[in-house]
Amino acid sequence: MLAGIGLILILKQIPHAVGYDADFEGDEQFVQYDGQNTFTEIMRAWDSLTPGAIIIAIMAIVLLFWYERKLKGVKFFKIIPMPLVIVVFGIALSLLFTLVPYLKIEGKHFVNVPVLSEGGLSSFFVLPDFSSWQNPKIYFTAFTLAIVASLETLLSIEACDKIDPYKRITPLNQELKAQGVGNFISGLLGGLPITSVIVRSSTNINNGARTKASTISHGAILFLAILLIPKFLELIPLACLAGILIVIGYNLTHPSLYKSMYKKGLSQFLPFITTVAAVTFTNLLQGVFMGILVAVFFILRTNFNEAIIMVNDGKNYLLMLTKDVSFLNKSVLRSKLQTIPNNSQVTIDGSQSNFIDSDIKEMIEDFILEGKTKSINVSLKKIVYKF
Repeated sequence: MLAGIGLILILKQIPHAVGYDADFEGDEQFVQYDGQNTFTEIMRAWDSLTPGAIIIAIMAIVLLFWYERKLKGVKFFKIIPMPLVIVVFGIALSLLFTLVPYLKIEGKHFVNVPVLSEGGLSSFFVLPDFSSWQNPKIYFTAFTLAIVASLETLLSIEACDKIDPYKRITPLNQELKAQGVGNFISGLLGGLPITSVIVRSSTNINNGARTKASTISHGAILFLAILLIPKFLELIPLACLAGILIVIGYNLTHPSLYKSMYKKGLSQFLPFITTVAAVTFTNLLQGVFMGILVAVFFILRTNFNEAIIMVNDGKNYLLMLTKDVSFLNKSVLRSKLQTIPNNSQVTIDGSQSNFIDSDIKEMIEDFILEGKTKSINVSLKKIVYKF
């Protein structure tokens, strides 16, 4: 999932990096609301290249890679984050480019912050319209948002717990309860639904955050910045942010990750690459579910192969039922029993299995009865059935 999101970040930020900002920031869908998709958007971007934006994006990428390889241990950057330094450089370059008409960047290529109306901060808050409570579409939409937001939160938490250097486990029930309360309050104030997201979370972790105070301070800083310095925020070129996000995406979908997954074998690599491709060409939830389906296939295949193991020494055979054996294992059991020759001694051991399906027991019973005609002597261990 992380690798897929990393690939999406790179592909979605390429247009912004070259100065084509028709699509909104934060879009993760392959098929966009304007009828375009990720790749057609990139193709359209090449027709609207902005030299100044390209230079700023390249500057951001080069500085961030340089920081990660050479400057990460410098004390200055432990106090002042490198991305913030890059943003300041981006603003400085954009101001400098105003002196060169060919490199000048237009207003649409900068961050756009909503302006407070005459009502002040209260203009952002809108009370719910309770007159629509009888509209069934409201409840369907609310249910859909709840399911999608909850699943995205759980997936993001799973990923964050894996990359947490302290290997802590997040209490999922507590997280969902907090999200429910937050969404309830946000809805009453006219806000958007909230959920855990992987990009900000992984960025916090990679920059040394240890507790969820980083999330709270992140929200507080955003709120204060929009409230106090909106005009300064609007000096930030989108190309500068695109360069930073491209590097973050590269780190999430690093080529070494693909190599390591490939070395683990097809049972690991195919679900991985399916998830990456599906997340890229659909969306986060659909991509993860497609990856799960492929993973389930390999899990079932592994269970088929490992649930029943047979070894032999001459005509002495040991058939081990190593785990829960269901009707799905009938074909495997049948094929193994058919290889046992006449005049053999067979021991069927079920001591390692917690559950043996009645269909499996019936097949064993049939084999015992058939074996009497072939001089096959069968002994059972920890398997109880009735003739």
